[in-house]
Amino acid sequence: MHISLETDYAVRIVDCLARSGQRMGAKAISEKTCVTLRFSLKILRKLVASGIVCSFKGARGGYEIGKELNQISIHDIFETIEGPYILNRCMLSEHCCTRVPDKECPYHNLYETLSLEMRAKLKAVTMADIMAIYAGRAEQKALR
Repeated sequence: MHISLETDYAVRIVDCLARSGQRMGAKAISEKTCVTLRFSLKILRKLVASGIVCSFKGARGGYEIGKELNQISIHDIFETIEGPYILNRCMLSEHCCTRVPDKECPYHNLYETLSLEMRAKLKAVTMADIMAIYAGRAEQKALR
């Protein structure tokens, strides 16, 4: 099991903007993250719509982080791209389970529990936490 390439790229893009601490153009983001410009723009539109990223037009336009880093969780980025995290489609209300129509299926309950745990873990990690890890590495390198 793995996250989609689009979600992986979204995390890279948010990381890039958070680390730069300044407004960046789409081309610079694309080059820095090794994501094609076209795909970067598609992802940036979703990140802007969610408020994680802000966009600016004009000569000094570009993109920058739209919230405090401690208010952006990895879960927020995942859900912006993927939608609500669920382990199996049987958890969707519009999906009709052909195994056990009344949802008393042990697999359904297991998948629900695992999905809730994963969501909680993803919500617990913010971009501020990730930036602190980078800062710690920089301190370690400086001390060597």
